[in-house]
Amino acid sequence: MNAVLPTSAMQAPAPGRRIRELPDELVSQIAAGEVVERPASVVRELVDNALDAGARQITVRLVAGGVRSIVVEDDGGGIAREDLPLALKRHATSKIASLAELESVATMGFRGEALAAIASVAEMTLTTRTAEMPHAWRLQARSGELAPAARGTGTTVEVNELFFSTPARRKFLKTDATEFAHALEAVRRHALARPDVGFAVWHEARLAAQWRAAAPAQRWADVLGADFIAASRGVQAERGPLALQGRAGQPEAARSRADLQYVFVNGRYVRDRLLAHAVRAAYEDQLHGSRQPAYLLFLQIAPELVDVNVHPTKIEVRFRDGRAVHQAVRAAVEDALAPTRAGTNEAAVPAPPTADAVPAPAAAAAPLGGWQPSLAWTPAETPATAAPAWPAAQETPGPWRTPQGSGGLATWAALRAEVDRPTPGAPPGEDEPTAWPLGRAIAQIGGAYVLAENAHGLVVVDMHAAHERIVYEGLKRSAVGGQHLPAQPLLIPQTLAATPAEIATAEAEQEALLALGLDVGVLSAGTLVLRSGPAALLARGNADLAELTRSVLAELAEAGATRVVQRARDDILATMACHGAVRANRRLTLEEMNALLREMEATERADTCNHGRPTWRQVTMKELDALFLRGR
Repeated sequence: MNAVLPTSAMQAPAPGRRIRELPDELVSQIAAGEVVERPASVVRELVDNALDAGARQITVRLVAGGVRSIVVEDDGGGIAREDLPLALKRHATSKIASLAELESVATMGFRGEALAAIASVAEMTLTTRTAEMPHAWRLQARSGELAPAARGTGTTVEVNELFFSTPARRKFLKTDATEFAHALEAVRRHALARPDVGFAVWHEARLAAQWRAAAPAQRWADVLGADFIAASRGVQAERGPLALQGRAGQPEAARSRADLQYVFVNGRYVRDRLLAHAVRAAYEDQLHGSRQPAYLLFLQIAPELVDVNVHPTKIEVRFRDGRAVHQAVRAAVEDALAPTRAGTNEAAVPAPPTADAVPAPAAAAAPLGGWQPSLAWTPAETPATAAPAWPAAQETPGPWRTPQGSGGLATWAALRAEVDRPTPGAPPGEDEPTAWPLGRAIAQIGGAYVLAENAHGLVVVDMHAAHERIVYEGLKRSAVGGQHLPAQPLLIPQTLAATPAEIATAEAEQEALLALGLDVGVLSAGTLVLRSGPAALLARGNADLAELTRSVLAELAEAGATRVVQRARDDILATMACHGAVRANRRLTLEEMNALLREMEATERADTCNHGRPTWRQVTMKELDALFLRGR
């Protein structure tokens, strides 16, 4: 039975109503619906204005989560008395004056809507003073009354009773605690982007958070915590007109929620699907299950190459060449994650960086340094598509390269020979138990774990997970260069029903499909025929080629051929590596265990297996002493 809407909900405008202009107040309230969603929106807009005014200290005071009162004070340049009435008009701003300036905007605000939108849905008072003015002036937004006031150079904006004029909007607000949490998060984002500015947040007359001006690394630790810094790696890259820096969390520090992911473009916090996808792609064979990476990234790019005028909230951006930006960001994060902790001789938990680890801002207006973008950039110049810089291999023979003495590792040895990756140096002698980052093997337990001793204490290695990563990286290296994966013709071609979109993609992406070993043709208006599949998967005998083909076609339609082919190839190679890696309950000699440790030290991303599970753990001597109450 169909539900019937109330008559009032379906009423249409009266027939014959004439077109007319809306009243200015109603226009402002409609605009406010996009700009002002909750108290946090007001805080974000007012702090943006304070930063644009050159503030070095910003104080935010909230009552009832910002619903009752929001006060933002700054020590910026202030507003001239004659400009005060204009400041509250819609589309009135000092930040842009032409289309050329709009296309290269470098300020946080530029639309000239925020103050007018806020004033239309709340009681607002603006008090300001410039260095040249003998005293401050206070402007009442609703009455337009202008009167002398007392305060130092800068601006104070008071916003009271948010949404008093639109009570329906006020009903959609959450509890005071929830609204305060959103407002505090808005200030946190500004604090991350501007370490050269001090911030203080008060709630109900109590100091809730304070961040003093500091070097970038110190500010990041102050805002996000030392745990995030300790469990992350520095990102630093410059590619054409794009510079990227920040921190990328290690895979083992991934979280169940995407609540610690910050991306800034030219100092502005954004939520951009392209950038989020690029970062996720860098983690895709290092995360376990649905875990979410933690990261803090600052992207500097020529203003002419990014459009920030996409949405009134300015939280979305659009890049002139999105694919080049995607490749550059992905490559930069991959490079940061590639070195294994074992290869860098780090302990189980790396130490936080010092303030000198990240370049300090060269000027207040450029918090990410003095980098000046060049406009002479084309996608072809982006080196992100080049082959990764794999570790230089050594020709010193090792036990993995010797079939004799490999015991039950015939499959392993054969696969190693196929990859043909020489093994780094031999294990240390008996008198050098801690000469290697992962130490010297001492035992194997449970048929699954290798125990080793290094300078920090005890190392426990999951031998299957570790060898899976070693074989996988070797197979990826052998596949670099764009060669097609070996295909095997099907004895009986397989047909599958397809949608018009899938058929169109199959016709347009023939070369990409062949590169993956998939020979797909169109049999009829709703049917595809599959003539061959990847030989590596067919050899296993359990491949669902129909499902594989549909998944690849969907990815091709969404992400483009280059990325899909690489990801699908990596998925196939990961399956091969999983089946080819040494299995549990295989007894290894000490020589074989030591060779595995040496391979791990020379292999990129060896801290996790292809599925994101950790491959090794460090147990320090301090932790061992604590287990046995030594020193107490």
